[in-house]
Order: sequence, then structure tokens, then C-alpha cells
Amino acid sequence: MTGADLEPGRPVRIWDRPTRVFHWVLVALFIVCYVSGDRGRFDIHIMAGQALLILVVARIIWGFVGSDTARFHQFLRSPGVIMAHVRSLGERRPGHDAGHNPLGGLSVVLMLFVLLVHTGSGLFAVDVDGWNEGPLSHLVSYEAARNASGVHAVTVDILLVLVALHVAAVGFHWLYKRDNLVLPMVTGRKHLPPEHDQPRIAPDLRALATLAVAASVVLGVLSLAG
Repeated sequence: MTGADLEPGRPVRIWDRPTRVFHWVLVALFIVCYVSGDRGRFDIHIMAGQALLILVVARIIWGFVGSDTARFHQFLRSPGVIMAHVRSLGERRPGHDAGHNPLGGLSVVLMLFVLLVHTGSGLFAVDVDGWNEGPLSHLVSYEAARNASGVHAVTVDILLVLVALHVAAVGFHWLYKRDNLVLPMVTGRKHLPPEHDQPRIAPDLRALATLAVAASVVLGVLSLAG
């Protein structure tokens, strides 16, 4: 397989800057949350968790107002399209998706949902002796707060599985399909056939406004802590 086969066509900007920043900041915050929670640094854990919640809410909003490749309706595909994509995985050639492939889009929505449940439940969680608690745990009963703790614990395990599957999928595409999915998430560009149009890229200022709205929503909810 030649270099031309590996990088067909022309470089097309498929990922906007906000989506790329979201991706890598999300990775960093998830690591901070996991390590701080595992080591009992709940002061750091809570702050990083709140930042993660703001980021997730912003990404959900961006899924409706962002660039073409960031919008949910652009990468959520029908079951038939998803199954056709699954059948094509055995073909040893790069994909030509301008954005998430059908399985990737599905995994994005699933991960955002689990992250939202995970960070949201953490706001109400409390440990058995009450030493460590989420900022809104006093608004619910002890039993409800303990249930939130259970959800928080289960969803982190689900997230670890999703992360492992994500890394495995990226490795599979890189080593078998000859499709580097990491580089476009750094540079924003991917080589695509000439018939692919340039996706519409939303301005960065819109992303900043989206982040401000998300922060206002989350901080407004946190203000209920008094």
C-alpha cells in the first residue's frame, strides 16, 4: 500500500478547535478525577468533577449549535448504516468519514450520557460515614445520597470500559485499517477524496458563548448548596 493510498485526496478541515480542545481537556480531567478519587483527595476530585460536568454540558450544547461534524444529527446514523459500517471493518483500508464514523458517533453519545450521569450523581453522593460528600448531598435524604454514591461508583467502571474500547478501536483503525484517528483530533484535518465537501466550521466565539452558558447552568445548580 502506497502513501497515496494511505492519505487519499486532499486535506479537509473536519474538526473545529473547540471540539479538539474538549476532547483533550476531557481526557485530562477524567484522569485527574480518577486519580484524586482513588487517592482520597476529594477536594481536588470535587473541583475536577465540577469542571468535567461543565465541559460535558458544553459539549452537549455544542452538539446542537456547533460545526457540522460536532452536531449529533450529522453523526448519529440509522441501524442499517451502522451495520453496514460493522461489515466493512474487515476491509483493510482507511475510512472516508468526514468526522465520526457510525460506531464512533454512537460511542460519543453513550460516553456523554454516562459522563453526565456520573458527574451528576457525584453532586449528591455521600460516603457511609458522611465524611466525604457531594456539594448537593444535603438536599436529599441519606438513603438517596447513598444511592447516588452507588450510581457514581458503577458509572466510573462503565466509563473505564468505554475508554478501553475507545483506545482499542483507535488502535485497530491505526494498525489494521491504516487510518490514523488521533492526528486529525490534533491538527483538525484529514485527507479525503475530492468529492467530499468542506464541513461548515462554527466560529470559536460561539464555542466560548456555549461554554459560558454551560458554566452558568452548572454553577447555578451548585448555588443551591448555599
